[in-house]
Amino acid sequence: MQSMTGFGRGEARNEHVEITVEVSSVNRKSLEVGVSLPRDWQSLERDITEAVRGCALRGKVSVYVQVRKGAQGGGLDWDDEKVLSTVRRLETFAHDHGMTIAPDGDLLLRVINSLDTGSELPEADAAKPLLMQAVGAALEGFAAMRTSEGEALKKDLLERLAFLEDQVVNMRAVAEEVVPTYREQLFARLQKAGLELELEDERVLKEICLFADRADISEELTRLSSHIEQFRATLEEEGAIGRKMDFLCQEIHREVNTSGSKANQIELTRIVIDCKNELERIREQAQNVE
Repeated sequence: MQSMTGFGRGEARNEHVEITVEVSSVNRKSLEVGVSLPRDWQSLERDITEAVRGCALRGKVSVYVQVRKGAQGGGLDWDDEKVLSTVRRLETFAHDHGMTIAPDGDLLLRVINSLDTGSELPEADAAKPLLMQAVGAALEGFAAMRTSEGEALKKDLLERLAFLEDQVVNMRAVAEEVVPTYREQLFARLQKAGLELELEDERVLKEICLFADRADISEELTRLSSHIEQFRATLEEEGAIGRKMDFLCQEIHREVNTSGSKANQIELTRIVIDCKNELERIREQAQNVE
């Protein structure tokens, strides 16, 4: 089980270039991959995307590739006027649109790398092995973090499922008292109204039977227990399980809601509210699962 959020960083270098790759992801219903590469290496975007697809099934994954000239390349080379002009244009744009911008070292480096500074990069085909080495290292850390967070989510979800299971037991106990309680209340109302009817009277028994049929939640509780067990089993499955978990949350909510509506009893209503609150927390956690 994996979380949809994660981060990984990888580096690779030779005598010509130093490559740093950062991979990060946030929640999405499907897999979206965005790759930021130097213009000369745009042809390698597909290779990076396929590598990401090999370790992620859902989420919005961003891959940022930063390239520096190696030790033998004489360091970074740039045109001062081009860099200054670009930064000033960014400041003007930000001001015109009501934003603020504070140029720092990271922004300057990005500007320098984005400009055609005359520093030649290796051809894409020649750079591919080194680039994919850095990508592989970044994805390894990325996958490890998603797995680690997934284990934490799993532990939390198991605890919450255990709470729901305890509440189902409580609901069964309360449900068993619903009909006897109604029978006593009915008889008390009949006596208060001055009606001389016994509990064994056919009309009274019919009314009690009709109420018992309407208030019976045994089927709902059976399905509820089944859904919770399926949810627990889903946590042990491989692959993308987030959508299945979301579906099971909907089914659990349906059965809990129906149980509260059919067996209109104060104690049961309290349990239903507790279940809904806990289920909402489960649903929020499930949104983070791949």
